[in-house]
Amino acid sequence: MPSLENVRFVAHDLTDLAESAAYDLVTAFDIVHDQQNPAAVLAAIYTALRPGGNFLMQDIRASSHVHENLEHPLGPLLYTISTMHCMTVSLAQDGDGLGAVRGEELAVEMREDAAFDDVRVETLKHDILNNYCVMTK
Repeated sequence: MPSLENVRFVAHDLTDLAESAAYDLVTAFDIVHDQQNPAAVLAAIYTALRPGGNFLMQDIRASSHVHENLEHPLGPLLYTISTMHCMTVSLAQDGDGLGAVRGEELAVEMREDAAFDDVRVETLKHDILNNYCVMTK
């Protein structure tokens, strides 16, 4: 495998990251809602980014309001996964237990609370399951 001097892959507990202005890009794919303390994770990622750095977060495309998900083609599956896996992972650590269907509204609120200035939510035409949130510090 070739060595890349400008890329580093790190596995770390994001609630205890303790790095400041260290990264140009941080990615998170379908994991923030599973965390014990998602707000702390978002704050740690914000702190770890350099000014102008980007955070790409893929998360479930659903509403925070159950009645708005009744017509979602994957609604029953999403709620099943959310309660049987995602919430359980978080609650087992005495966490917030948001689950996969925490929804777009709560996700936006949490990103704003973490101080991200520029937040764009992108979708892919072929992907009915996910939102791709691009945030800049």
